[in-house]
Amino acid sequence: MRSLEKPFRMLSCVTVLMAVLAVRPSRKALWYGLIVGTVSGAVFICYQRWGLGIERPGGLINSITFGDLELCMGMMSLAGVLDFKGRNVLWPALGAVAGLVGSVATGTRGGWIAVLFAALLFLRYGHFLRTRVARASALLVFSLLVGTYFVDQTGARERFNQGISDVKTYFDGGQAFTNVGVRLELWKGAVMLIEQHPFRIAGTRQVEAEMKQLVDAGHLQPFVLNAEHFHNDILQQLVFGGIPGLLVWLATMIAPLLFFLRILRTHESASPSVVAPALAGLLLVIGYFSFGLTEVIFWSVMSCMFYAQTLFLLMGLCLNARDEAEVAA
Repeated sequence: MRSLEKPFRMLSCVTVLMAVLAVRPSRKALWYGLIVGTVSGAVFICYQRWGLGIERPGGLINSITFGDLELCMGMMSLAGVLDFKGRNVLWPALGAVAGLVGSVATGTRGGWIAVLFAALLFLRYGHFLRTRVARASALLVFSLLVGTYFVDQTGARERFNQGISDVKTYFDGGQAFTNVGVRLELWKGAVMLIEQHPFRIAGTRQVEAEMKQLVDAGHLQPFVLNAEHFHNDILQQLVFGGIPGLLVWLATMIAPLLFFLRILRTHESASPSVVAPALAGLLLVIGYFSFGLTEVIFWSVMSCMFYAQTLFLLMGLCLNARDEAEVAA
């Protein structure tokens, strides 16, 4: 029953879509909610980092999860610049900056991949940013990201260099008990298990027993037995669900991705009311996929519910905006 809890809760979030279609709420409520959320989160996490001196703050949850969700909210806020006019675009830009600052303050590195994908997405669909202020806001956010690397107080450059050093040390046969080294050793073990049982559906105890066998045989280092998961969503699904489990998991990413892409491709000249939530939806999906490359972002119920609820919310806003555009035409 525990294994069914998260998927059942996520499927139940379809009621969010139903509620949005029925009530037809204002999109501005979403944008201002994201802005207030990211700014509040950034203020709190910065206080923990530089006020209380906590090296890896996480608000009231795990630092990685907090940093990823904060960044995800910031990226979706940036999509909101399409739905604001004039100087008001500075509000979603503020949310994007706050999300970036909050993520950097946690010391989370996995989010950097998401920002790279987000930059490519904005380059692809940058023609939707029809005003100079909107383009300038998006450029400012990404410039600030690059700038954090050169500001020592952010710790971004130190974390980046540390990651490179950990990878070199691991493959040179040195100390593997580092943040990156633990991940690499876990991924090595996951690949071994997948090669043995590519189509098997396994339980936690079974996987733990097999990992212990690999440790006893000298193939893995003992510290991998203390890890709760494999720090990679794809490997996690393959180990516990085999190729069938991976395909089901991929559907939860690919199906909404195709939905939002279709909205953008079929509404090239559409109003921002259609484009903004669709772009935010793409950023949500791409963000979660990127986070899952170095972390099991779907491990906690909180992050699972955030994905499902926000996904159905954005889908509902897209459908509402499309209907309004068709009626107006």
